[in-house]
Amino acid sequence: MKEINNNLHSACNEKLEVGAIGRFVKNLFKTKNPDEMIESANKGGLEKTLGAFDLIVLGVGAIIGSGIFTVVGIAAAGSPQSAGAGPALVISMVLASLACVFSAMCYSEFASMIPVAGSAYLYTYATMGEFLAWIVGWVLMLEYLVGYIAVANAWSGYLIQFLKGFPFLPSWLTNPPVWLVNDYSSAISALAKEGIDPTGVIPTIAGIPVAFNLPALLITILMAAILIRGIKESTNMAGLMVVIKLAVIALFVITGAFYVKPENWVPFAPNGFEGIFMGAFIIFFAYIGFDAIATAAEETKNPQKNLPIGIIGSLAVCTIIYVLVAIVLTGMVPINQIDAHAPIAHAMRLAGQDWVAGLISLGALTGLTSVLLVLMLAGTRILFAMSRDNYLPSILKTVHKKYKTPHVITIMTALICIFGSLFLNISTAAELCNFGTFTSFIIVCVAVLILRKTDPKRERPFRVPFSPLFPILGIVCCGGLMIYSMQFLTTSRFLFPLWLIIGIAIYLTYGYKKQRKTENNEK
Repeated sequence: MKEINNNLHSACNEKLEVGAIGRFVKNLFKTKNPDEMIESANKGGLEKTLGAFDLIVLGVGAIIGSGIFTVVGIAAAGSPQSAGAGPALVISMVLASLACVFSAMCYSEFASMIPVAGSAYLYTYATMGEFLAWIVGWVLMLEYLVGYIAVANAWSGYLIQFLKGFPFLPSWLTNPPVWLVNDYSSAISALAKEGIDPTGVIPTIAGIPVAFNLPALLITILMAAILIRGIKESTNMAGLMVVIKLAVIALFVITGAFYVKPENWVPFAPNGFEGIFMGAFIIFFAYIGFDAIATAAEETKNPQKNLPIGIIGSLAVCTIIYVLVAIVLTGMVPINQIDAHAPIAHAMRLAGQDWVAGLISLGALTGLTSVLLVLMLAGTRILFAMSRDNYLPSILKTVHKKYKTPHVITIMTALICIFGSLFLNISTAAELCNFGTFTSFIIVCVAVLILRKTDPKRERPFRVPFSPLFPILGIVCCGGLMIYSMQFLTTSRFLFPLWLIIGIAIYLTYGYKKQRKTENNEK
């Protein structure tokens, strides 16, 4: 009898253990109904003020900036870890935009169907369950916040170059100490190029070297203050900056066209397919703005109509502008003379048009500022959606009583960006941002295919044409560029999996438990 009781006890324990594992797995893939998302969003308190034009402004504000003013030079001339595309940069841009087009249509279908802040995070939650939704949200944080750090560092560099154009300014302002305008690794590299021992230049506190990017810190504080003040005010500011930088870019294209030398386009692809594909990977960093539009869904009037217009419209406008700039830039300057940091301003200086170069530097500052604004906006809205789903502390979903904006999470986001700018340089941050972008694009394309099967009768104001072909092409294009680039990159290829591991650990130790506790309290 005792042996029988022991066997029964053992069998019960095994059954309970199997049941616990089953519940755990079931919870990992528990989806959230889109109708519940919309209902929850309607109670969120965010003010609906954005129209289709506002969304296009947001998209152009994010896309036109880092690509033309910084990354286009690296994509054309190359970097220590990747070959440059040369004049074939035009093909690289077309490849990058094609990968975006297929993904943009998938984003548009979801954004019109589920007009809720959260973008790919919530789209994944509706189709693949909470675990993968958390991973996507975590990847989106990498995309927007690390992308923000890359652009903030570029903004700082352009500011210093702009100030140097005013000889009457004091030297401490035009030539600040290297440790005040760079992260530590960039400061070390800059000093090494000049043959200077960093130990005698970079100050220390308790034996720890102190180097930080002060201009990046100050612009981050300003961006956070603007976003707290209100989403409509933010888009108005972005709209003004978009007008200025488009005027500056038009000036470059029109003026530069008179200095184009066709012989500079030969050889067209100096590094072959490797240069073209790596150019597409690098320039992809400049296209991340269109998906940021989806994060403003809750603050959009008539989102079913305006979101697809904003997403696809901004992508089309920016692709045309990018191609024109690439044609003129590579025609003006031989590939070995293209500046990697300020390519179009440098091209005008080589042409003897210093006054145009000065205006371009001003336009670069304006363009990068609008990118910073949109990236921080997108990052805060992703975190806001995740906190509303109880995967992050509840205080983060607090909305300002007067301005109706998520002010707590905006302040926290600014602090994260300031902290990250102490350690990440431009190239590594841009590469990490690209890995996050590719991952989120691929998952959104997969999610469209899943929801077409699991919820075919749901109203879709915008439908991806030629499905499943277009979503599959989006997966192939993004996945191909991502996998191909990994064989040439080193640091970012290591940091991206590390970021995923950290995210999984946070979910299992905090997010999962908090979600189960919330569910139990609601019963």
